[in-house]
Amino acid sequence: MLAGFYGGIAGCAMIGQTVLNVKTGQARTRISTLVTGRLLLALVTGLSSTMGQIPMVALAAVMMVVAITTVDWHSVKPSTLKRMPVPETLVMGITVAVVVITGNLAYGVLVGVILAMVLFARRVAHVITVDRTLAGAGESVRYEVVGPLFFGSSNDLVEQFSYADDPTSVTIDLSRAQIWDASSVAALDSMETKYRDHGATVTIEGLDERSTGFRRRLTGHLGV
Repeated sequence: MLAGFYGGIAGCAMIGQTVLNVKTGQARTRISTLVTGRLLLALVTGLSSTMGQIPMVALAAVMMVVAITTVDWHSVKPSTLKRMPVPETLVMGITVAVVVITGNLAYGVLVGVILAMVLFARRVAHVITVDRTLAGAGESVRYEVVGPLFFGSSNDLVEQFSYADDPTSVTIDLSRAQIWDASSVAALDSMETKYRDHGATVTIEGLDERSTGFRRRLTGHLGV
């Protein structure tokens, strides 16, 4: 019982101290956070017996006040939600639902963070563009890739090249792209292999120094 009490006190302090400092105490510096932390430590360690006599209902009241004060009520108005992107509203709704269902704030935050990461990766995966330009009377072709290259966009990148229809000289310009992970290197290796099977030579140019070093370390070692 006492452990739950202390846990609730700590939770209130971590979530609500900034809001209460700013709205109630008009605090604006880090000193307020330092003072609050030291006061909480003193209460839990030095005055634990006294704190244990405080009724749990008092803690519940404090937590309700913190929750009501922390929520930005303007952000959950129907008029505001209509203007918000659907993924952001979805993350907020699922986070709140998980917290209510499990009764554990940490679970809600964890699920919300993971969902936000997945939705972000899905959104960024479709921002790459590939422009194809024939040159030299159709004897060579140049591709210009724009956007971040990572695990979410690698599959789309591979599918945007005309391996069978391109001439034997292919240039891929990545000056406006960046390699973020190993799956991008694997995708480039796969593209080179596909062109090689069709008798074409591929030249990859324009990578920045970091992307070039990253690709040099991994290319040919990813099982492609």
